[in-house]
Amino acid sequence: MTDLDGQTFHLHRWGDVKSTPLLMLHGFPEYGGAWREVAEHLPDYHCIAPDQRGYGQSWAPSDVSHYKARHLVGDLAALIEQIGAPVPVVAHDWGAAIAYALTIRHPELVSALVVVNGVHPGPFQRELAKGGSQSEASAYIDYLRDPRAEERLAPDDFAGLRRLFAAKMDMAWLDGPVLQDYLREWGREGRLTGMLNWYRASPLQVAKPGQPLDIPPISPEAAMIRVPHLVIWGEDDRALLPECLEGLEVYCPDLTIRRVPGADHWICHQKPAEVAALIREFLAARAA
Repeated sequence: MTDLDGQTFHLHRWGDVKSTPLLMLHGFPEYGGAWREVAEHLPDYHCIAPDQRGYGQSWAPSDVSHYKARHLVGDLAALIEQIGAPVPVVAHDWGAAIAYALTIRHPELVSALVVVNGVHPGPFQRELAKGGSQSEASAYIDYLRDPRAEERLAPDDFAGLRRLFAAKMDMAWLDGPVLQDYLREWGREGRLTGMLNWYRASPLQVAKPGQPLDIPPISPEAAMIRVPHLVIWGEDDRALLPECLEGLEVYCPDLTIRRVPGADHWICHQKPAEVAALIREFLAARAA
């Protein structure tokens, strides 16, 4: 456990504490422990994965206003100051969204950014506004924002949440002890609401299929990633579509994209050794 601006956050750690720190940010509906399989293939790093605000054993306020991006970024900035800035950051899904925000606002805290099946706000909002395939794939966002989402997702050991988790993707990894770990973390008091509040607090707008929204694009100047950046992309992802990578180089001048066939949104569980190898190769090249 650690204290960040007066609130308690739980940290999962792997590797030698004297090694280079690597900050790992989970997505929805995971928790810091989701990085275990990848971290075990990175023995030369001290991997640090917080349960982010609202998740696992960390602080989980009930009010939506506590989940605005500035607060989520503030948590990470405070943690990096404790670790010793700057640090390389690896992030997935919602963790990637906040890692992008952190890197945009505080580039001095991030030495390199690795995103695993996550999206930059510029291309993502562009695709959400089109009313096309990504809008359709992201229709669940409004479903999760609904005030009744908890009562739909929680019954029968979170059967509704597990169905959402699995939509058209390979969930063979979520079984046995791993499933029990997730059920334990989801079942902590107030955590399901905390997790959903990330969606409720987000300004993202999702167009109805066939009904595009007139939203000004996010300018590169306002959302520039000024550190070396790697994207690892499981090609079978059905939640985030490859269109979200188009034009990413405008926002990220030092960009590398590595596409991985035979893996989807949950690539960190499906191919942890390959994900770790790509992270290690990228960071080693930048450190040389």
